[in-house]
Amino acid sequence: MTNLLVRLFIKDYQNVENSRVREQYGKFAGVVGIVTNLLLSVIKALAGFLFHSVAILADAVNNLSDSASSIVTLVGFKLSAKPADKEHPYGHARIEYISGLIVSLVILLLGFQLVQSSFGKILQPEETEISLLAVAVLIVSMLIKLWQFFFYRKLGRRIASTALEATAADSRNDVISTGAILIGMGITRLTGYNLDGWMGLVVAVLVIVGGIKLIMETSDPLLGIAPSKELVDGIYQKILHYEGVLGLHDLSVHNYGPGRCFASVHCEVPAEQDIMVSHDIIDNIERDFLQDMNIHLVIHLDPVVTDDERTNTLKREVMQKLRALSTEIDMHDFRVVWGNSHTNLIFDVCVPFGFQWDDNELLQRVEEAIKELDSHYFTVVTVDHDYVPHFVEK
Repeated sequence: MTNLLVRLFIKDYQNVENSRVREQYGKFAGVVGIVTNLLLSVIKALAGFLFHSVAILADAVNNLSDSASSIVTLVGFKLSAKPADKEHPYGHARIEYISGLIVSLVILLLGFQLVQSSFGKILQPEETEISLLAVAVLIVSMLIKLWQFFFYRKLGRRIASTALEATAADSRNDVISTGAILIGMGITRLTGYNLDGWMGLVVAVLVIVGGIKLIMETSDPLLGIAPSKELVDGIYQKILHYEGVLGLHDLSVHNYGPGRCFASVHCEVPAEQDIMVSHDIIDNIERDFLQDMNIHLVIHLDPVVTDDERTNTLKREVMQKLRALSTEIDMHDFRVVWGNSHTNLIFDVCVPFGFQWDDNELLQRVEEAIKELDSHYFTVVTVDHDYVPHFVEK
């Protein structure tokens, strides 16, 4: 059914990389959420008042907040599609993340309000009327919410939207909470013990827990998270495919929202190669990345001496010493300034975040290891911390 609705209401629905198509997906999801959640809220509110059930009324308020969240999602997708301007040169795509965070905060606030209402019903219980109509309302609600879960999840995954993924998770939580109300009604009917307030409290706790999880998930993109291994591997493989690139390191990826990815990397090229040839290769790579992967890539060119056997031999010896210290250490930008009284070895070492030694201890250990090769070797070392395999060469 979701595929049919998408085909009917979203033009060029398969071109999800296009910002306008993504905006259409977001608007469509928002409208569907507003309509279905408002309908559920009205039906449950009537049922809650009619049968004196605080749990059903809590569920109605929950659906009303879902409708408000859908409005936030709708506005978020509309604003995130605004083009870059003087104040926001990287565009407005991160507004989509902000809208997801707002949805999460609304869910959390609702949960605390439901706790208050449920405690009131526990302390001053009111007889709850259980009827087949009330049961039917809740079952229909669960079916609609279950459909919403699959609907939002499918759209969210299709356009890689954290806001829609958050909405899908909220719909799933609604199915669980409504199911808890049904179970409570069944126990009340069998035992005569009124669990309406307690079931309302269960719903409230589930809403709060879900809200906290969603806040954490939607905050990560705003704080800045490491790129996926698949993206990193794809970048490495694509760059190394070009003739004239010996290796790469210091990859940095910044995400300013869906479709707004910026990256920089250092590419090593033969020092003896004509600089114009190397520059042409770099230009081609940057252009191809923007065209093929929609990544704004900036490449720093690092010339590497490849025809000096003495330097190459020393480089291999240094690498062996570093690997003897730890297999997690990598090296790049290796240069040697040969001298009569001493020789300077200049290079960068790469270690992952959370490495066993701090930078000062690492530098000391590296210097001691290099001195074992020759006491006249002096090291000029820079420590890099990275989230990806540090240095890759052909």
